[in-house]
Amino acid sequence: MDPICLVVAGVVRATIPESSFTLAWEHSVQKTRWEERYALDGGELVLAEARVQGSGAGMEPAPEARLRDGWWTWHPATRLPELRLSRSEFAGDYTLCWRDRCAGLGSMLGDAERAVVVVRACTRDPR
Repeated sequence: MDPICLVVAGVVRATIPESSFTLAWEHSVQKTRWEERYALDGGELVLAEARVQGSGAGMEPAPEARLRDGWWTWHPATRLPELRLSRSEFAGDYTLCWRDRCAGLGSMLGDAERAVVVVRACTRDPR
């Protein structure tokens, strides 16, 4: 099992000791929760599932999404070498969940760290 690294300015600042995680956030305008479930496969991140609790202002579910228990859910199967998260003082923080644990990026990296956070397999070159 490969861990997942959180990289800021080319330096690994934190790791997730799992090969899968859920990324969650609240849309800054709509105040609607969005969640994406990722898993590592061959050193790449695979977006296995996306779900949103509503729509509007850039929060439209995919055409193939189905409404289940109040969430629009779909399975993109998109492969990415890395995920880049821009943090802003004007929007809420991201939350990462794995196993039975969830933590905000602020608590993992420090609230003062508002740079772009790269999420990737730890086996990749940090550059």
